[in-house]
Amino acid sequence: MKAKLALENGTILTGEAFGAAGETSGEVVFNTSLAGYQEIFTDPSYTGQIVTLTYPLIGNYGVNTDDVESTKPQIAGVIVREYFDYHSNYRARESLGAWLTRNNIVAVQGLDTRMITRMLRTFGSMRGVLSTADFDDASLLHKVQLSPEMVGLDLTHVVSCKAPYKWSDVDRTPFLLRPLNEGETNGRRFRVVAYDCGIKQNIMRRLTSYGCDVTVVPALFPADEIEKMDPDGIFVSNGPGDPAAVKTAIENLKKLIGKKPIFGICLGHQLLALAFGANTFKLKFGHRGGNHPVKNLLTQKIEITSQNHGFAVDPETLDKQTLEVTHINLNDGTNEGFRHKDLPVFSVQYHPEASPGPHDSDYLFSYFIEMMKSGEPMTAA
Repeated sequence: MKAKLALENGTILTGEAFGAAGETSGEVVFNTSLAGYQEIFTDPSYTGQIVTLTYPLIGNYGVNTDDVESTKPQIAGVIVREYFDYHSNYRARESLGAWLTRNNIVAVQGLDTRMITRMLRTFGSMRGVLSTADFDDASLLHKVQLSPEMVGLDLTHVVSCKAPYKWSDVDRTPFLLRPLNEGETNGRRFRVVAYDCGIKQNIMRRLTSYGCDVTVVPALFPADEIEKMDPDGIFVSNGPGDPAAVKTAIENLKKLIGKKPIFGICLGHQLLALAFGANTFKLKFGHRGGNHPVKNLLTQKIEITSQNHGFAVDPETLDKQTLEVTHINLNDGTNEGFRHKDLPVFSVQYHPEASPGPHDSDYLFSYFIEMMKSGEPMTAA
């Protein structure tokens, strides 16, 4: 079955469909990871995006029931160079194409993903329409112009849970990441409330493995209700869309700062920065992949990190009297983390729960535990 991709700059490309029949629109972005397409496709941070995978062969290890970051695929569509339907892996339960079809995700193969990626790097991420039904170029380009811009778009309500719940997935903690034993936590369990702005399941697995009992709440859950729960710490998750548009969450964080230790990741990092009065901006083509080098300014060490974000914090707008930049991206110098100098609050732009380094950034969960133990600001020790 034929499929067509129309981009905002007028580019029209024709390929072969391998997912669901139909039509989809969204922001066209690229991810440079060599593996992990199932984790990428189920990451809620990709909501509203058509993902171009730069690795040339996709699908060879199929899809399993374990490597998911949410209950379903979250992407708007998929673009690959070559799809391989005959999967081979002992954990696989079905092919990628069958899984995408079953979940109504439109996908196309046979496009020049190198050319698309170079175009996105040159002109920036752009809107697109992917269709197996409409092959009229003018019609497709018109639909592109009607699709929403990512700037100003709050998507947390699409991906967030509808009511609080307790996370109970202890048995699925990845075997490569050793859970702490009771001696290392002095037998204490830490009660953490996690704001779900599009939270990845592996974040909750890591918190659990570090001795946390996690209660997940919706992105717009009121601050006074969090205070009534009296947690040891508050976690603010990743998620999709423009952070500046999530105004209610920002106001809630303003009320919670100084009340409890807070740790933010990705969108959570941006929301905390906005709560402190800083600004965010849209990156030209974003950071999406598993090989982004980040420098920890506190330890002078380099971490290989997993990233997925289209917006960033403007470090020049962080209050230098109270906040300190802790991490920077070595590719483009953008902000990757900050901490409060006097309060137990810190955040990072990348994903320490992922394992591309393989575990370069997992220490950040230890920092969070230490903050909950002491109530003191994060240190490099």
